Amino acid sequence: MGRWRPPSEKGSAYITAAGFKRMKDEVTQLWKIERPQVTQVVHEAAKNGDRSENGDYIYGKRRLREIDSRVRFLSKRMEAVTVVDRLPEDQSKVFFGAWVTLEDDDGNEKTYQIVGPDEFDVARHKLSMDAPLARAMMGKRVDDEIVLKKPEGEEFFYITRIEYKPYDQD
Repeated sequence: MGRWRPPSEKGSAYITAAGFKRMKDEVTQLWKIERPQVTQVVHEAAKNGDRSENGDYIYGKRRLREIDSRVRFLSKRMEAVTVVDRLPEDQSKVFFGAWVTLEDDDGNEKTYQIVGPDEFDVARHKLSMDAPLARAMMGKRVDDEIVLKKPEGEEFFYITRIEYKPYDQD
């Protein structure tokens, strides 16, 4: 059996200004701070002689490859994304960047911000705009019903609040 896999579906190319700033900060941290430190460790380890059994050298080189790979990925991604830094004209509907409060059938409420796929973090209540729940919410208004189709059945939510915060706040 071959190892070929169909290409994965590309995520949306939108990001909030705060998410873009985090990407830039990560590149700076990796390139200006961490990489020079690891390079110094590798340089010192290389001076010790036999590199085949030198753990600092081996793991340092591996870490340098990881850093370079991550910086390359982030740099390409930063060129490809579109920073959304303005609020929509119609703030009564759910669009990118909205903070949406949902209520389930049991009366439990959860609030999510709809963000780009590069910055989603469910623990911080940031939901990717490519996620099924976010797709179901797009364009809806307060008191609209959301139907989330899951393998075990449908789940229903109601939008109780839509809020847009300035993009310099996170």
